[in-house]
Amino acid sequence: MDHKDLDVWKKSMDLVVKVYQITQLFPDTEKYGLTSQMRRAAVSIPSKY
Repeated sequence: MDHKDLDVWKKSMDLVVKVYQITQLFPDTEKYGLTSQMRRAAVSIPSKY
């Protein structure tokens, strides 16, 4: 079974997309702080599978 067939992987990828969409709305002052941290955290989830 490929990891891309796992429901947990699919849902975590959906989360990554949502986090990226939401963080685009953050102010520019957060670009290298909170925005970066949230994106890295979201991407780390599907990377574990």
